[in-house]
Amino acid sequence: MNISSNSVVSLTYELHTTNEEGQQVFVEKADEQNPLVFLYGVGMMLPKFEEHLTGLKTGDEYSFELSAADGYGELDPGAFADLPKSMFTEAGGEVPAVGDVIPLQDNQGNQFRAGVTAVHDETVAVDLNHPMAGKNLMFAGVILNVREATQDELAHGHAHGADGHSGH
Repeated sequence: MNISSNSVVSLTYELHTTNEEGQQVFVEKADEQNPLVFLYGVGMMLPKFEEHLTGLKTGDEYSFELSAADGYGELDPGAFADLPKSMFTEAGGEVPAVGDVIPLQDNQGNQFRAGVTAVHDETVAVDLNHPMAGKNLMFAGVILNVREATQDELAHGHAHGADGHSGH
């Protein structure tokens, strides 16, 4: 079976990006023991990631690069903020350190993460961009399995594991 809409895909991958010096840097991987399993075509994965997998079948190897624009977007220079230190210390918490990733919530209740870029006398500077924003993403791996999604998976909008019976 070839990868197409409403199929469940199990695959391995290695993800690399490049650093400021242009050197390739390892980010993460999914291996045969812990593959990435997803319902194809329902918007859970990056659209261009899925586009590169279209038509592949079990056993096929793949390798491609997504531009920053096709991945998590370019860095948004407006996505930086200075938060008052008091929002961390008022409830007895500690001020985060540079490099920490902190959970935040907007006024609509949406949760997201921000990276701490600096700590000043009265404020904590954070970067609200996705950690992979502004970076090209290089994927390589193997398609482990492609199968038709079950009716439950289609109704729920996500895969229930490689076998179709896990996850609930």
